[in-house]
Amino acid sequence: MSSTRYCDVNIFAKGDDLQNQAHPLEDFARRLKPKEKSVVTVVGKTFDQLVSNCPDNVHLEFRKVSVPSNRYSPLEKAWLDIYTPIYHQMKVDIRMNRGSRKVELKTLADTPDISNLQKSADFVHAFMLGFDIPDVISLLRVDELYVESIEIKLDVKTLKGKHLPRAIGRLSGKGGKTKFAIENSTKTRIVIADTRIHILGAFSNIKTARDSLYSLIMGSPAGKVYVIEPKKL
Repeated sequence: MSSTRYCDVNIFAKGDDLQNQAHPLEDFARRLKPKEKSVVTVVGKTFDQLVSNCPDNVHLEFRKVSVPSNRYSPLEKAWLDIYTPIYHQMKVDIRMNRGSRKVELKTLADTPDISNLQKSADFVHAFMLGFDIPDVISLLRVDELYVESIEIKLDVKTLKGKHLPRAIGRLSGKGGKTKFAIENSTKTRIVIADTRIHILGAFSNIKTARDSLYSLIMGSPAGKVYVIEPKKL
């Protein structure tokens, strides 16, 4: 049989002593009452004091990441893999706004570091670019990882007609062999999305992978490009 416990109420008190005791529910209701706003008067004008809606006046930060139409279905399938590390490890709140088609992130009262919010936003953004979850999860754990995007037409060389798809084909190679070789030798991850290239890795490794990709686009044979290894500092 369950029993009800009344916290601080002395059930053995008698008469007036029992009436003078404050019931816990009354204390709780009293704390819920809104505090009176103080008034500030400046040169004949009266302003109410601003009161934060956040508990303990915690300053909340927000980030929003757009979801491309081609990544909407992959996001639904991988949502649990994205939500779990962000909410439970980084202590950042996350939700999908179907109306605006954006992933919204917000710090919590117990978020240990404000930088966790930016790391989480970078993690979601990298997934939207086409990287796999096992690759982008490292963005939450390692500070020295970045994502760099390259536009072939603007950043490398102006290609027209059949030259553009041929250059993209050289980047991947037969069965993706060339791309995988560059990734393994430079310790990076590469996503080729139409005319855009996204590279995930450390700063020096990204530079080495970028130079290798530039050489392929300019026409260098694949056998002379992807064997290049990043220089050791």
